[in-house]
Amino acid sequence: MSSFSKIKLKSFVFAFVLSLLLSTIIYFLIDFFINSSFNSINQFLIMFLILTSVSFLFTYIYLNFFIENKIKEIYKSIIPQENIVSNKLISTNMEDLVNQLKTYSIESQTEIKSMQEKENFRRNFIGNLAHELKTPLFTSQSYLLTLIDGALKDDKVNLKYLKIAEKAVERLIFIAKDLDLITKLESDNMNLEKSNFNLISIINNVFEMLEIQAKKKNISLIIDSKLKRVNVNADQEKIHQVLTNLIENSVKYGKQDGTTEISIEDLIEDKLIIRITDNGKGIKKEHFERLFERFYRVESSGNRSTGGSGLGLAIVKHIIDAHNEKIYVESDFGIGSEFSFSLQKSN
Repeated sequence: MSSFSKIKLKSFVFAFVLSLLLSTIIYFLIDFFINSSFNSINQFLIMFLILTSVSFLFTYIYLNFFIENKIKEIYKSIIPQENIVSNKLISTNMEDLVNQLKTYSIESQTEIKSMQEKENFRRNFIGNLAHELKTPLFTSQSYLLTLIDGALKDDKVNLKYLKIAEKAVERLIFIAKDLDLITKLESDNMNLEKSNFNLISIINNVFEMLEIQAKKKNISLIIDSKLKRVNVNADQEKIHQVLTNLIENSVKYGKQDGTTEISIEDLIEDKLIIRITDNGKGIKKEHFERLFERFYRVESSGNRSTGGSGLGLAIVKHIIDAHNEKIYVESDFGIGSEFSFSLQKSN
């Protein structure tokens, strides 16, 4: 039985009991004040039934009228007026009214929860963005002010300070470019330009770009594939970005004398899976859920020694999603990590 049916039953029982009570009271009042006695049991029953029926009718109508008007009043005060196209939408069926209120309540709770999540995300995003911009801004400002205050005339430090300020500005430009890219990806303003290309060639190109960075930590960059050509169908520039971000992260967080290995395997008949595996620091499982959030870092908030914009993995996720492919993470803290993603084979 629905909650509203229970309310109606309770009001019916209440009206019936109240009418019996009123009838009895009225009967005894008539008998006491008017001193009229009923000659037969039939007269008594007729009188009692009339009083009971009239009392029940008025009580039940009043209760229903009161409840219905109260619920309609609540309905009109809760449901936004723009959602009510006409009076026909306010049903005269009380069951419908209660169900509509329940539905609206559930929808409102869902909407409020969604707004709270968006507000938390916005707050975190602004906080993280401010943190990322603060360091290079203050760095460049402090060194430029030092130069203005007289260090510019000191040949021993002027060039050094200018180079440090330049690096801080480059970092700001890097963050701005990544922000622009991820904004375009999220707003669907960047169309994919798919073509057939050799994935091995792209990986070798990324290795060449990151060779100097890898040599600083003596990290070996390896392709675990005997094939010289693996053709895929995707946006070549975007996949180049994905591989750059993933391999660069592997080198950044890799250990001294470590390895970063790329392997390509068949996933299903028309899909490949590309794995980027290292034996670096690894990632704790508690971070997995937020790894692809903008500006989220596994390292402590105060440690920014590895640089980067904090948007690398977020960009990777958006590009892979845009290709309708999947990206996976496996990691053991202190042992290493593996990022893998699927790609479409070319015909």
